[in-house]
Amino acid sequence: MTITPPTRTEEAVRPTAAPPRPGGWASLRPLVLRLHFYAGLLVAPFLLVAATTGFLYAGSFQAEQIVYADEMTVPAVGDAKMPISEQVAAAREAHPRGAVSAVRPSPQDDATTRVLLSGVPGVGEGHTLAVFVDPYTGEVRGALEQYGSAGALPLRTWIDEFHRDLHLGDTGRLYSELAASWLWVIAAGGLVLWFSRRRALRTVRGTSGRRRSLGLHGTIGVWAAAGFVFLSVTGLTWSTYAGAHIDELRTSLGHSTPSVAASAGGDHGGHGAAAGSGGSGEHGVGLDKVLAAARAEGLGDPVEIVPPADASSAYVVKQVQRSWPEKQDSAAIDPATGAVTDVLRFADYPLLAKLTRWGIDLHTGVLFGLVNQIALMLLALCLIVLIVLGYRMWWQRGRGSAFGRPVPRGGWAQVPPRLLVPLLAVVAVIGYFVPLLGLPLAAFVVVDVVLGEIAHRRGRRTYGTADGPADAAPAGAAGAAE
Repeated sequence: MTITPPTRTEEAVRPTAAPPRPGGWASLRPLVLRLHFYAGLLVAPFLLVAATTGFLYAGSFQAEQIVYADEMTVPAVGDAKMPISEQVAAAREAHPRGAVSAVRPSPQDDATTRVLLSGVPGVGEGHTLAVFVDPYTGEVRGALEQYGSAGALPLRTWIDEFHRDLHLGDTGRLYSELAASWLWVIAAGGLVLWFSRRRALRTVRGTSGRRRSLGLHGTIGVWAAAGFVFLSVTGLTWSTYAGAHIDELRTSLGHSTPSVAASAGGDHGGHGAAAGSGGSGEHGVGLDKVLAAARAEGLGDPVEIVPPADASSAYVVKQVQRSWPEKQDSAAIDPATGAVTDVLRFADYPLLAKLTRWGIDLHTGVLFGLVNQIALMLLALCLIVLIVLGYRMWWQRGRGSAFGRPVPRGGWAQVPPRLLVPLLAVVAVIGYFVPLLGLPLAAFVVVDVVLGEIAHRRGRRTYGTADGPADAAPAGAAGAAE
């Protein structure tokens, strides 16, 4: 029997076996790539503002010491400092309006004493008027608005508020929380993409154009990724929505930040003295004996004395040094007797409370002083460069004056259910606790599905393969790899 070989036409119409579905990392890579691309594209402007203002804030500590040198330092160091009560009296004589809410005695030989007044007309809500007194002569060196427990003066306060909320109040805080919510996602995604193709981009020497930009983007991102994740996590700890969930979690675990009992009777159910007692701040035994009692308990400089909030409250003296080694001990002192009624040591804080304190201080550049501030400035510069390189890669990948095409849709369809279902569950949990990650991600998915359906009905191809245009990522912390 003669067997006739198939013709070319028959071979062309013969069905071919479908390519096997990728598994493991190969199936996840297109999804991670698309997330990294669009997260970088959409969040990069917010990150650029956060990085720029963060860079300025890190440098504001040194600028503050230069700009306000006359107020913060004394012209000459004397033989002995005046009693703190006399220094406060000098401040009250120069500024009789308002009430003493706290006193920060001169912490160094050449530093002035700060007398903080609340309720002063013209001073912004939540701010105090800091009156600077020469501790040797009682001369008032000046007065400036101060914000927060870190003692930020006008220059640093302006930059801090610009970084936090763009001077738009609570609404503006959404920008910084959005940036913090997505920074770790972009960093982690870029890091995974880089190491999945690291051999292809091991060096940028001898390369040019888009490939060189991609290599620089990935290399810088890999070295800075850990710093970006840290900034993201610590930034979320005092954000509006994610920060509230973090506080609830710490409280439920019994790791909220404790405070010294402010009741004059020593009742340990108190929650600290409220700022803003009346008049001069002198109650009962007075400021001098209160400070001496705190010194006897080992509370060394720098300290802040908070007068009693009412007749049943105690003085609270607390250390305010946040540079390493930190001094965060506090004591409550009965104004009637001068006896110490409660002492709280930072060493006794719950672990999560300590980590939160250290994380915030490291994020704000005070934990390790100048070294900390330089490191933050370098991280901010790295993020700015990565964003610029990301958009540059997108442009270089285009044709003529057009940006390159986005990463194709359909990455999720290639992920096996055994990986996709747990992944969606994890994303849902994280999205609940970090709503400015979850809500924008859900909105993006809805919009992307709608646009994909419209494109599909018009007969346009919008779904890609597992490889995809891996070099299209426009921004982010670690860089997509190809």
